[in-house]
Amino acid sequence: MAGGGGGAWKVAYADLVTAMMAMFLVLWILSQDEEVKGDVQAYFKTRFSTLTQQSPGIIPNDAMQLVRSKKDIFELASAVPLDQVRRLNDDLIKVFVQNPNEMDIKTMEIQMESEGLLINILNNPDKPIFKEGSAAELTAYGQVVFNNIAWTIARFDDTLVEVEGHTSTTYAGDAGEKWDASTARAHKARQVLMGKGVEESQVIKVAGYADKRPLPKRPGTAAQNNRVSIRVRAGAAPGKDSGG
Repeated sequence: MAGGGGGAWKVAYADLVTAMMAMFLVLWILSQDEEVKGDVQAYFKTRFSTLTQQSPGIIPNDAMQLVRSKKDIFELASAVPLDQVRRLNDDLIKVFVQNPNEMDIKTMEIQMESEGLLINILNNPDKPIFKEGSAAELTAYGQVVFNNIAWTIARFDDTLVEVEGHTSTTYAGDAGEKWDASTARAHKARQVLMGKGVEESQVIKVAGYADKRPLPKRPGTAAQNNRVSIRVRAGAAPGKDSGG
């Protein structure tokens, strides 16, 4: 049998194979489209080991009510600067996850869409954002939630914002009162946004939808349908890039 040292070539060979695998992986990633790159980035971005396919790889499974993202990248990449909207998404998540004593993760859901970043602020019965018996008056907790969301959005002053109010089918009152309540909620959210630094020119839509647009995978009677939806689109606000 040969003496020691005869297997040194195996170490060098293993290093060579590892380097080649790394090189081919880099070449493969560079050849992929933006959607695949985003999925790969999301996979390696996670700091947690227990994830599901529904997780964007940012927070653990027990906080999945916060973020419901079909993809971590927009399918229409040209419509939205991805880095900008991703930063807003990450900042909103950090605000909620890193402040558990102030804000409940069940209050907000975020979804990335081809149209922008959709933020749903939910009126959970165990921690409501609206005062009982009032259509749009905020609780102390609701004020904290909206303030933090408004401050975060205000940091991205080259975005466009759409605000929508909603009710559940069981909201007290007739159809007209549901329309009025949902519209009042949208205007209340707009007021908070503008009070915390969002420019008036950024807000391009304020609307109420009564109980006509329930949350996906929830019945129309669910209390969480009493909510405000804020969609943030990337792009300069009207008037900021014109008249030059």
